[in-house]
Amino acid sequence: MGLFNSNKDRFRNYDYKFQRPSRFGGFSYFPPVIKILLISNVFIFLVQYFFLNNYHIGKVPLGNWFMYYFALMPVGEGFMPWQLLTYQFMHGGLMHLFFNMFALWMFGMELENLWGSKKFLIYYLTCGVGAGLANLFIAPMIGPAMPTIGASGSVYGVLVAFGMLFPERPIFLYFLFPIRAKYFVLIYIAIEFLSLGGVSNVAHAAHLGGAAVGFFYVLLTRRGIDFSKYFKNIKTDKFQSQTKGNLYRNPYYDKYNRTDEYENTSDAEFYDVNKKDDEVSQEKIDEILDKISREGYQNLSEEEKKILFEASKKIH
Repeated sequence: MGLFNSNKDRFRNYDYKFQRPSRFGGFSYFPPVIKILLISNVFIFLVQYFFLNNYHIGKVPLGNWFMYYFALMPVGEGFMPWQLLTYQFMHGGLMHLFFNMFALWMFGMELENLWGSKKFLIYYLTCGVGAGLANLFIAPMIGPAMPTIGASGSVYGVLVAFGMLFPERPIFLYFLFPIRAKYFVLIYIAIEFLSLGGVSNVAHAAHLGGAAVGFFYVLLTRRGIDFSKYFKNIKTDKFQSQTKGNLYRNPYYDKYNRTDEYENTSDAEFYDVNKKDDEVSQEKIDEILDKISREGYQNLSEEEKKILFEASKKIH
């Protein structure tokens, strides 16, 4: 598909191979949910290590209380339901935080641009909850139960989704060795399986749990199941100013990203309309793109799909 703007001059600097437009369906390198997740994780880390650990209640640092109530504690040893969400925003050190956030940005920005902010947020948190449940009920079967923190389970879910949607995308391992995304993901999952039961401070069961939830989530959405409808109260309107769904097409991008998610116009039913009806305002197009960001392409009506399809042809 093309870009949704009838004014071709706006895109005179657009390079089909290396650049992406900045608005109206363009690609954002820091889409809203990714940006908020990065900021919140860094902020919580700074508060935890540079504020809470320096103040005490009695002789106990506030950081210890923070860990007890918001880290994922084993069942029967302080577990509370909200910890399935809060543990995802806590980290055990600077490198732990850095690698999780770098991976989240590297693989997650593409997913949010493709899915929209709401769907990506639901997916990310769901993978984190699944990782937490795996750590609560599976990890104790193969090793000692321990408190757990970190976004790694969610990030593994993001990694799996990236590998499923962009299997042929080249990834440079250690920034030197190119490897296709599908093999990159399989290698990391295999390492986690082989590490199960080992003596370490890494929650391998949580990683695999997040990856498993992500795999089945993507699999079920491909079969037409829309999980977003169960989370209608989640509103992303206030932080969706940059990403409106990545609906443009170009030869270079398609070469490495051939996936059903990009065949968005193939299921739309088109019909003839009068020339007068074919003139659609930019405001209407923006409304449709906002809807994609909130609810995903699959929730568009056939008429809305047709409007985007027709608008995209006007720039050629």
